[in-house]
Amino acid sequence: NWEGDISQSILDAFEEEYGITVHCIPYESQEEAVADIRAGKAYDVVVLENQLIQGLAQDGLLSEIDYHNVPNFKNISPNFRDLAYDPQNLHAIPYSWGTTALVVRTDLVDPPVTRWADLWEPQYKGKIIVWPLPRYVIGMALKAEGYSLNTEDPEEIEIATQRLIEIKSHFQVRKWSPAVSVHYLVSGSAFIAMGEADDATEGKKQTTSIEYVLPEEGAILWGDNFTIPANAPHKESAEYFINFLLRPEISAQIINETYYWLPNDAALSLIEPEIRNNPAIFPPSDVLQNAEILMPLSAEGEALYRDAWQRFMQPPEKHTWKSR
Repeated sequence: NWEGDISQSILDAFEEEYGITVHCIPYESQEEAVADIRAGKAYDVVVLENQLIQGLAQDGLLSEIDYHNVPNFKNISPNFRDLAYDPQNLHAIPYSWGTTALVVRTDLVDPPVTRWADLWEPQYKGKIIVWPLPRYVIGMALKAEGYSLNTEDPEEIEIATQRLIEIKSHFQVRKWSPAVSVHYLVSGSAFIAMGEADDATEGKKQTTSIEYVLPEEGAILWGDNFTIPANAPHKESAEYFINFLLRPEISAQIINETYYWLPNDAALSLIEPEIRNNPAIFPPSDVLQNAEILMPLSAEGEALYRDAWQRFMQPPEKHTWKSR
Protein backbone atom coordinates (compact mmCIF):
# COMPACT_ATOMS: atom_id res chain seq x y z
CA ASN A 1 0.00 0.00 0.00
CA TRP A 2 0.96 3.67 -0.01
CA GLU A 3 2.91 4.55 3.11
CA GLY A 4 0.69 5.73 5.96
CA ASP A 5 -2.66 4.99 4.31
CA ILE A 6 -3.80 2.58 7.04
CA SER A 7 -2.76 3.38 10.60
CA GLN A 8 -0.99 0.89 12.83
CA SER A 9 -3.89 1.04 15.30
CA ILE A 10 -6.18 -0.52 12.66
CA LEU A 11 -3.67 -3.27 11.90
CA ASP A 12 -3.29 -3.92 15.62
CA ALA A 13 -7.07 -4.16 16.05
CA PHE A 14 -7.27 -6.77 13.27
CA GLU A 15 -4.44 -8.78 14.80
CA GLU A 16 -6.06 -8.70 18.23
CA GLU A 17 -9.38 -9.97 16.87
CA TYR A 18 -8.13 -12.55 14.37
CA GLY A 19 -4.69 -13.50 15.66
CA ILE A 20 -3.24 -12.65 12.25
CA THR A 21 -0.29 -10.28 12.01
CA VAL A 22 -0.22 -7.82 9.12
CA HIS A 23 3.13 -6.73 7.71
CA CYS A 24 2.52 -3.55 5.70
CA ILE A 25 5.04 -2.98 2.90
CA PRO A 26 4.95 0.52 1.35
CA TYR A 27 5.74 1.17 -2.29
CA GLU A 28 6.94 4.35 -3.98
CA SER A 29 4.72 3.79 -7.01
CA GLN A 30 2.06 1.29 -7.96
CA GLU A 31 4.03 0.42 -11.07
CA GLU A 32 6.59 -0.97 -8.63
CA ALA A 33 3.89 -3.20 -7.13
CA VAL A 34 2.79 -4.37 -10.58
CA ALA A 35 6.40 -5.27 -11.44
CA ASP A 36 6.64 -7.28 -8.21
CA ILE A 37 3.43 -9.18 -9.00
CA ARG A 38 4.63 -9.95 -12.52
CA ALA A 39 7.97 -11.12 -11.09
CA GLY A 40 6.16 -13.63 -8.87
CA LYS A 41 6.76 -11.98 -5.50
CA ALA A 42 4.20 -13.16 -2.97
CA TYR A 43 1.84 -10.70 -1.30
CA ASP A 44 -1.59 -11.33 0.20
CA VAL A 45 -3.22 -7.93 -0.48
CA VAL A 46 -2.03 -5.27 -2.90
CA VAL A 47 -3.66 -1.85 -3.31
CA LEU A 48 -3.83 -0.95 -7.00
CA GLU A 49 -5.41 1.82 -9.05
CA ASN A 50 -8.28 1.23 -11.46
CA GLN A 51 -6.18 1.34 -14.62
CA LEU A 52 -3.80 -1.40 -13.42
CA ILE A 53 -6.41 -4.07 -12.67
CA GLN A 54 -7.47 -5.23 -16.11
CA GLY A 55 -4.06 -6.17 -17.47
CA LEU A 56 -3.09 -8.20 -14.40
CA ALA A 57 -6.46 -9.97 -14.35
CA GLN A 58 -6.28 -10.84 -18.05
CA ASP A 59 -2.84 -12.34 -17.47
CA GLY A 60 -4.15 -14.54 -14.64
CA LEU A 61 -2.14 -12.73 -11.95
CA LEU A 62 -5.07 -11.74 -9.69
CA SER A 63 -7.30 -14.12 -7.72
CA GLU A 64 -11.06 -14.10 -8.00
CA ILE A 65 -12.46 -12.90 -4.67
CA ASP A 66 -14.63 -15.25 -2.61
CA TYR A 67 -17.39 -12.96 -1.40
CA HIS A 68 -18.53 -15.45 1.22
CA ASN A 69 -15.50 -14.14 3.13
CA VAL A 70 -16.23 -10.48 2.32
CA PRO A 71 -19.89 -9.90 3.29
CA ASN A 72 -19.16 -6.24 4.07
CA PHE A 73 -18.90 -5.63 0.34
CA LYS A 74 -22.59 -4.77 0.77
CA ASN A 75 -21.41 -1.43 2.22
CA ILE A 76 -19.74 -0.35 -1.04
CA SER A 77 -21.72 2.31 -2.89
CA PRO A 78 -23.51 0.91 -5.99
CA ASN A 79 -21.84 3.66 -8.07
CA PHE A 80 -18.48 1.97 -7.48
CA ARG A 81 -19.46 -1.60 -8.33
CA ASP A 82 -19.24 -3.53 -11.58
CA LEU A 83 -17.09 -0.92 -13.34
CA ALA A 84 -15.61 -1.38 -16.80
CA TYR A 85 -12.09 -2.25 -15.65
CA ASP A 86 -13.37 -5.14 -13.47
CA PRO A 87 -16.88 -6.38 -14.37
CA GLN A 88 -18.72 -7.98 -11.40
CA ASN A 89 -15.81 -7.01 -9.12
CA LEU A 90 -14.25 -10.38 -9.76
CA HIS A 91 -10.72 -9.25 -8.91
CA ALA A 92 -10.94 -5.93 -7.07
CA ILE A 93 -12.84 -4.27 -4.24
CA PRO A 94 -12.99 -0.46 -4.24
CA TYR A 95 -10.93 1.02 -1.42
CA SER A 96 -10.65 4.80 -1.81
CA TRP A 97 -11.01 7.45 -4.44
CA GLY A 98 -10.35 11.12 -4.90
CA THR A 99 -9.07 13.88 -7.14
CA THR A 100 -5.61 14.91 -8.21
CA ALA A 101 -5.47 18.63 -8.84
CA LEU A 102 -3.40 21.64 -7.78
CA VAL A 103 -2.45 22.78 -4.28
CA VAL A 104 -1.60 26.46 -4.46
CA ARG A 105 0.01 29.10 -2.23
CA THR A 106 -2.49 31.75 -3.25
CA ASP A 107 -0.44 34.61 -1.78
CA LEU A 108 2.52 33.74 -4.01
CA VAL A 109 0.75 33.48 -7.38
CA ASP A 110 -0.61 36.32 -9.47
CA PRO A 111 -2.94 36.12 -11.29
CA PRO A 112 -4.83 33.31 -9.53
CA VAL A 113 -4.09 29.77 -10.74
CA THR A 114 -7.25 28.15 -12.10
CA ARG A 115 -6.05 25.86 -14.92
CA TRP A 116 -3.46 23.19 -15.67
CA ALA A 117 -2.33 25.51 -18.47
CA ASP A 118 -1.25 28.10 -15.88
CA LEU A 119 1.75 25.91 -15.02
CA TRP A 120 3.36 27.07 -18.29
CA GLU A 121 3.65 30.66 -17.07
CA PRO A 122 7.36 31.65 -16.87
CA GLN A 123 7.18 32.99 -13.30
CA TYR A 124 6.73 29.45 -11.98
CA LYS A 125 10.14 28.16 -13.10
CA GLY A 126 11.44 25.81 -10.41
CA LYS A 127 8.38 26.41 -8.22
CA ILE A 128 6.10 23.50 -9.12
CA ILE A 129 6.11 20.07 -7.46
CA VAL A 130 5.07 17.01 -9.47
CA TRP A 131 5.23 13.31 -8.72
CA PRO A 132 7.24 10.76 -10.75
CA LEU A 133 3.97 9.12 -11.89
CA PRO A 134 3.76 9.05 -15.70
CA ARG A 135 0.00 8.88 -16.22
CA TYR A 136 -0.54 11.84 -13.90
CA VAL A 137 2.16 14.16 -15.25
CA ILE A 138 1.45 13.36 -18.89
CA GLY A 139 -2.24 13.51 -18.01
CA MET A 140 -2.07 17.09 -16.79
CA ALA A 141 -0.40 18.14 -20.05
CA LEU A 142 -3.07 16.31 -22.04
CA LYS A 143 -5.82 18.05 -20.07
CA ALA A 144 -4.10 21.42 -20.55
CA GLU A 145 -4.28 20.81 -24.32
CA GLY A 146 -7.94 19.79 -24.17
CA TYR A 147 -7.27 16.09 -24.76
CA SER A 148 -8.48 13.05 -22.84
CA LEU A 149 -6.39 11.59 -20.00
CA ASN A 150 -6.79 8.22 -21.70
CA THR A 151 -5.98 9.14 -25.27
CA GLU A 152 -3.89 6.73 -27.32
CA ASP A 153 -3.59 9.11 -30.26
CA PRO A 154 0.17 9.33 -30.98
CA GLU A 155 -0.10 12.92 -32.20
CA GLU A 156 -1.89 14.10 -29.03
CA ILE A 157 0.60 12.30 -26.78
CA GLU A 158 3.48 13.81 -28.74
CA ILE A 159 2.07 17.34 -28.37
CA ALA A 160 1.65 16.83 -24.61
CA THR A 161 5.17 15.41 -24.30
CA GLN A 162 6.71 18.36 -26.10
CA ARG A 163 4.73 20.75 -23.92
CA LEU A 164 6.11 19.04 -20.80
CA ILE A 165 9.67 19.13 -22.09
CA GLU A 166 9.22 22.89 -22.69
CA ILE A 167 8.69 23.50 -18.97
CA LYS A 168 10.75 20.74 -17.40
CA SER A 169 12.75 23.40 -15.56
CA HIS A 170 9.53 24.51 -13.84
CA PHE A 171 9.29 21.22 -11.93
CA GLN A 172 10.67 19.78 -8.74
CA VAL A 173 10.01 16.03 -9.00
CA ARG A 174 9.29 14.57 -5.55
CA LYS A 175 8.32 10.99 -4.79
CA TRP A 176 4.73 10.63 -3.61
CA SER A 177 4.02 10.29 0.09
CA PRO A 178 1.12 11.61 2.21
CA ALA A 179 1.00 15.42 2.13
CA VAL A 180 4.44 15.44 0.49
CA SER A 181 4.12 19.00 -0.78
CA VAL A 182 3.13 20.70 2.48
CA HIS A 183 6.66 21.49 3.66
CA TYR A 184 7.63 23.01 0.32
CA LEU A 185 4.46 25.10 0.03
CA VAL A 186 4.60 26.35 3.61
CA SER A 187 8.29 27.32 3.27
CA GLY A 188 7.62 29.05 -0.04
CA SER A 189 10.15 26.94 -1.95
CA ALA A 190 7.21 25.85 -4.11
CA PHE A 191 4.20 27.90 -5.16
CA ILE A 192 2.14 25.13 -6.77
CA ALA A 193 2.02 21.37 -6.32
CA MET A 194 0.31 18.49 -8.00
CA GLY A 195 -1.63 17.19 -5.02
CA GLU A 196 -4.68 15.74 -3.35
CA ALA A 197 -7.10 16.85 -0.70
CA ASP A 198 -4.84 15.75 2.16
CA ASP A 199 -2.07 18.08 0.96
CA ALA A 200 -4.42 21.05 1.11
CA THR A 201 -6.06 20.02 4.38
CA GLU A 202 -2.72 19.50 6.14
CA GLY A 203 -1.28 22.66 4.60
CA LYS A 204 -4.18 24.80 5.80
CA LYS A 205 -3.30 23.83 9.36
CA GLN A 206 -0.05 25.76 8.90
CA THR A 207 -1.12 28.61 6.63
CA THR A 208 -4.51 29.80 5.42
CA SER A 209 -2.90 30.79 2.11
CA ILE A 210 -3.01 27.22 0.79
CA GLU A 211 -5.98 26.32 -1.40
CA TYR A 212 -7.02 23.24 -3.36
CA VAL A 213 -7.79 24.12 -6.98
CA LEU A 214 -9.68 21.79 -9.31
CA PRO A 215 -8.46 22.96 -12.75
CA GLU A 216 -11.04 24.24 -15.19
CA GLU A 217 -9.91 21.71 -17.83
CA GLY A 218 -10.83 18.90 -15.40
CA ALA A 219 -9.24 17.14 -12.44
CA ILE A 220 -7.76 13.65 -12.57
CA LEU A 221 -9.96 11.11 -10.81
CA TRP A 222 -8.17 8.16 -9.21
CA GLY A 223 -9.46 5.07 -7.47
CA ASP A 224 -7.58 2.52 -5.37
CA ASN A 225 -8.70 -1.08 -4.96
CA PHE A 226 -7.91 -4.06 -2.79
CA THR A 227 -6.61 -6.96 -4.88
CA ILE A 228 -5.33 -10.44 -4.01
CA PRO A 229 -2.54 -11.77 -6.25
CA ALA A 230 -3.04 -15.24 -7.70
CA ASN A 231 -0.03 -16.55 -5.75
CA ALA A 232 -1.12 -15.06 -2.40
CA PRO A 233 0.04 -17.42 0.39
CA HIS A 234 -2.94 -16.61 2.66
CA LYS A 235 -5.92 -15.85 0.39
CA GLU A 236 -8.65 -16.57 2.96
CA SER A 237 -6.93 -14.43 5.60
CA ALA A 238 -6.58 -11.66 3.00
CA GLU A 239 -10.32 -11.73 2.43
CA TYR A 240 -11.00 -11.55 6.18
CA PHE A 241 -8.66 -8.54 6.35
CA ILE A 242 -10.42 -6.73 3.50
CA ASN A 243 -13.79 -7.49 5.10
CA PHE A 244 -12.51 -6.01 8.38
CA LEU A 245 -11.48 -2.79 6.61
CA LEU A 246 -14.97 -2.50 5.07
CA ARG A 247 -16.63 -2.32 8.48
CA PRO A 248 -18.31 1.09 8.77
CA GLU A 249 -16.36 2.14 11.86
CA ILE A 250 -13.02 1.06 10.36
CA SER A 251 -13.65 2.75 7.00
CA ALA A 252 -14.73 5.90 8.84
CA GLN A 253 -11.53 5.84 10.90
CA ILE A 254 -9.46 5.61 7.70
CA ILE A 255 -11.35 8.57 6.20
CA ASN A 256 -10.97 10.64 9.37
CA GLU A 257 -7.22 9.92 9.50
CA THR A 258 -6.28 10.19 5.81
CA TYR A 259 -8.90 12.59 4.34
CA TYR A 260 -9.56 10.15 1.48
CA TRP A 261 -13.11 9.32 0.43
CA LEU A 262 -13.88 5.62 0.84
CA PRO A 263 -17.02 4.65 -1.13
CA ASN A 264 -18.51 2.97 1.95
CA ASP A 265 -22.10 4.16 2.33
CA ALA A 266 -22.43 2.65 5.79
CA ALA A 267 -19.53 4.77 7.07
CA LEU A 268 -20.90 8.18 6.06
CA SER A 269 -22.68 8.92 9.36
CA LEU A 270 -19.43 8.21 11.27
CA ILE A 271 -17.25 10.70 9.40
CA GLU A 272 -16.26 13.85 11.29
CA PRO A 273 -18.48 16.75 10.09
CA GLU A 274 -15.58 19.04 9.16
CA ILE A 275 -14.29 16.30 6.84
CA ARG A 276 -17.70 15.33 5.44
CA ASN A 277 -18.39 19.01 4.64
CA ASN A 278 -14.94 19.71 3.15
CA PRO A 279 -15.44 20.25 -0.61
CA ALA A 280 -11.81 19.30 -1.30
CA ILE A 281 -12.47 15.81 0.09
CA PHE A 282 -16.11 15.44 -0.97
CA PRO A 283 -16.31 17.70 -4.05
CA PRO A 284 -19.78 18.59 -5.35
CA SER A 285 -20.68 17.00 -8.66
CA ASP A 286 -20.76 20.30 -10.59
CA VAL A 287 -17.02 20.93 -10.07
CA LEU A 288 -16.24 17.44 -11.36
CA GLN A 289 -17.98 18.05 -14.67
CA ASN A 290 -14.75 17.95 -16.71
CA ALA A 291 -12.94 15.43 -14.50
CA GLU A 292 -11.82 12.09 -15.94
CA ILE A 293 -11.09 8.69 -14.47
CA LEU A 294 -7.75 7.10 -15.37
CA MET A 295 -8.56 3.98 -17.38
CA PRO A 296 -6.47 1.03 -18.62
CA LEU A 297 -4.47 1.43 -21.82
CA SER A 298 -3.81 -1.07 -24.58
CA ALA A 299 -0.31 -2.52 -24.92
CA GLU A 300 0.31 -0.04 -27.72
CA GLY A 301 -0.93 2.82 -25.53
CA GLU A 302 1.30 1.72 -22.65
CA ALA A 303 4.29 1.81 -25.00
CA LEU A 304 3.44 5.34 -26.16
CA TYR A 305 3.22 6.65 -22.59
CA ARG A 306 6.36 4.78 -21.53
CA ASP A 307 8.32 6.35 -24.40
CA ALA A 308 6.90 9.79 -23.62
CA TRP A 309 7.90 9.51 -19.96
CA GLN A 310 11.43 8.36 -20.76
CA ARG A 311 11.90 11.31 -23.07
CA PHE A 312 10.57 13.74 -20.48
CA MET A 313 12.77 12.34 -17.70
CA GLN A 314 16.02 12.04 -19.65
CA PRO A 315 18.67 14.60 -18.65
CA PRO A 316 19.31 17.49 -21.03
CA GLU A 317 21.90 16.91 -23.70
CA LYS A 318 25.43 17.99 -22.85
CA HIS A 319 27.41 19.88 -25.46
CA THR A 320 31.21 19.73 -25.68
CA TRP A 321 32.81 22.95 -26.89
CA LYS A 322 36.20 22.91 -28.62
CA SER A 323 38.39 25.96 -29.01
CA ARG A 324 39.95 26.65 -32.35
